[in-house]
Formats: sequence, C-alpha cells, structure tokens
Amino acid sequence: MEDVRLTLESRAGAVNILRGLDFSVARGEAVGVVGPSGSGKSTMLAVMAGLERPSAGRVRVAGRELDGLGEDALALFRRDNVGIVFQSFHLVPTMTARENVAIPLELAGRRDAFARAADGLEAVGLGHRLDHYPAQLSGGEQQRVALARAVAAEPKLLLADEPTGNLDGETGRTIVDLLFSLHLRHGTTLVLITHDPQVARRCDRVARMGDGVIADPGHEAPPVLLAGG
Repeated sequence: MEDVRLTLESRAGAVNILRGLDFSVARGEAVGVVGPSGSGKSTMLAVMAGLERPSAGRVRVAGRELDGLGEDALALFRRDNVGIVFQSFHLVPTMTARENVAIPLELAGRRDAFARAADGLEAVGLGHRLDHYPAQLSGGEQQRVALARAVAAEPKLLLADEPTGNLDGETGRTIVDLLFSLHLRHGTTLVLITHDPQVARRCDRVARMGDGVIADPGHEAPPVLLAGG
C-alpha cells in the first residue's frame, strides 16, 4: 500500500480515515497490527481485501494492482487470493457448517467442494459438527467454521480482524493457535489485527497504527516465552 488515503463524507464534513498510509507485507510473513480504536486498522484491512476503495494511493496484493479493477473483478480476485476472518463470524445461518465452508470452493468451481470442506472442518476439530447449523454451535465453534472457510481455497493472503474479540479467554487462545497453525500449514501471508500484545508478538513483526497511518512498521518480534521454557 503506497500513500493510501480514504476520505468519507459525513454531515459534519469530510472524515479522513486513512491519511497517506504506506505498508508492505512480504510473501509468507505474519504481521500483527496494533493501535487504538479508531486508528483505521479495520479500514486498512478492508482496502487490502478490495472491500473498500481508497480515495487515492496504490494498492497491490499478490502481484495484482487493485486500483483499476471493477466490482466483479475484485470479487473474483478475493475468491482466488484472499481469506478473511472477522470478529463477528458472518456465517450463513440457514447453511450447515460444511455448507458454509464449501461456499468459496463452490464459487471457485471445485467439484470436490464438500469433501474439502469436511477436511477443513476436521482440521479445526469440528469433524463431528459437519451438519450442525450456526445456531447449534458455540461462539468458539462458529469462529472455527469461519477459519476453515477463510482458508478453504488456500488463499495467498489471510486477513484476521480481531478474530477473538467475541470469545472468552480460553476459547480465544484456541482460535489463535488454530489461526497460526493454518497459516504455517498453508504458507499463507497473514495480517492480524489485535488488541492483545501477546497475540501480536506471535507474529513475525508487529506494526503500530495511529491516526490513519502506520506509525511504526515494526521489526521482527522477539520470541514469546511460554511457561516451562
């Protein structure tokens, strides 16, 4: 992202959300993004995913310039390259866990969509919940389904926006463990927004955002020491 700006109009006037943001992430890198609420972190992820168009600047993801793509082309780009995990799970309530995970695979024309979805759910410990609907799952289980869906098509870029924000501590730690396990297994580039410094330090680098810019791009994070060494 080079000199990316995003200005939205409101009744009170123009609101500058991103203010000339520069940010680069290497292929296969895991980067934690921290910063106060309202600093533009979620908006930055939306721009990275092509869900939000910047007012100015350049965005290139997986070697593709997003600036000139139309809505249909952006949707195809996300299908083939980007996985997203939100704080709110965004599962389709009328679909089973397996059907939710199969969505991106079916959109990609995969004939083995349901078999791969079942394998993905097995990988996050939900092989016994394939035919359960979201309302029949706990919050942690729903987030596991969302994780399986995000990585089902083996995206080049995985974006996670406070994926543990709606979960209790123990469940949140389980989700974070799964997130990094999937990142390593698939070699996916990971950008993770979090307010938890311990979670951020599990990344290769921690970037700090403030007032619509990357205030500190970060450096290689020191290792987290676990109990018992």
